[in-house]
Amino acid sequence: MQDGFLTVSVIDSITNRPIKGATINIYNNPNREENPSTLYENLKTNESGQVVGLTLSAPDIIYSQQPTNVRPYSQYTIEAKIDGYETIVIDGTQVFPTIESRQSVPLIAKSRCRNSYSRQNEIIYNINDNTLFGTYPPKIPESDLKPLPPPTGFVVLDNPVVPEFIVVHDGLPEDTSNQNYWIPFKEYIKNVASSEIYSTWPDQTIYANIIAIISFTLNRVFTEWYRNKGFSFTITSSTAYDHKFIYNRNLFDKINIIVDDIFNTFIKRPPTSRQPLLAQYCDGKKSQCPNQMTQWGSKDLGSQGYDYEKILKYFYGDEIIFEKAPIVSGVPLSYPGETLQIGSSGKFVKTIQNQLNTISKSYPAIPKVKEDSNYGESTAESVKTFQDIFGLPKTGVVDFKTWYEISRIYVATTKIASLNPTI
Repeated sequence: MQDGFLTVSVIDSITNRPIKGATINIYNNPNREENPSTLYENLKTNESGQVVGLTLSAPDIIYSQQPTNVRPYSQYTIEAKIDGYETIVIDGTQVFPTIESRQSVPLIAKSRCRNSYSRQNEIIYNINDNTLFGTYPPKIPESDLKPLPPPTGFVVLDNPVVPEFIVVHDGLPEDTSNQNYWIPFKEYIKNVASSEIYSTWPDQTIYANIIAIISFTLNRVFTEWYRNKGFSFTITSSTAYDHKFIYNRNLFDKINIIVDDIFNTFIKRPPTSRQPLLAQYCDGKKSQCPNQMTQWGSKDLGSQGYDYEKILKYFYGDEIIFEKAPIVSGVPLSYPGETLQIGSSGKFVKTIQNQLNTISKSYPAIPKVKEDSNYGESTAESVKTFQDIFGLPKTGVVDFKTWYEISRIYVATTKIASLNPTI
């Protein structure tokens, strides 16, 4: 066994604001053990709604480096409760060795809760196994290029755009009994990557798999694939049709940081195609997919020193090119194209200062700064605190990934979501 690490973040499910003073209990998974033991009891969330620095046992890292019958991660149950809210139980939080796992727990005010499975006054969310270990239906092969929607379609896009939300149908397309979830785009990609690959894999392998996930997802968005079939969602959680999405599952810092770095990067086949490639893949062990990427194959190439471009070209062909979606919808202002750091000045610095000050109303650990358009030591310290809370490298500079994470949290904490079908 080796040590893994866990941060628990408790937020209000409507306002997205942190909840201070919530009680956190962590158990060996009670649904899978006859006599569960309490590992942490009566922990209290800090002013950022977090319990940090938790160490938990996980299987040796070797089990996630090759296909095996041994589950390569440990599973834990997390209970969060505080007066005025329903008690939430996350059953199956996954912890890998050496990796920081982040479990967000959205609490639902008692007067607002209607639609979750309750047992003994608890709302329970079950986190299923990673697709590399669990048993799921294989992807049904499709053409990787789709007909574009007619001018009368739901939305007509000239170029691929990163949307603010992905509407995920939690089940087979035709099953109307299952729920639709409105998920921020980056959170969706992080969720799928955490559900379908191992966070202990080589960085370049993770980059390659995430770009494939992004490209596949943007193809569904760009071609309006499901909406043109009469459905009211963007994508499903079925591995037979799309990717595995697990509502309220935990994410991993390594995957989070890579998604934040490249969430608008996709691949396509020139010269005639405008659409992102529907980059299908399979695990390469339990199922095979000729002319598509295999996940274990990508892991082996990453271990051999291939970078993500070479990995993806190995599977999808040398002719593929890499592009970035030029527009990111749902953010107040797009990234200026240059890193903001000590010595920077101008309107983009003032934008960051204003957003950090606004975020600090919900996250008071973030120091307020003077909105003077000058990036000094105080702004750098405020950025570092933000990065620490939200799992980014503590550089104190605003690069692409920090800019958009600040934008995401700014929007989330200033705009009460009007579309929340989970309530």
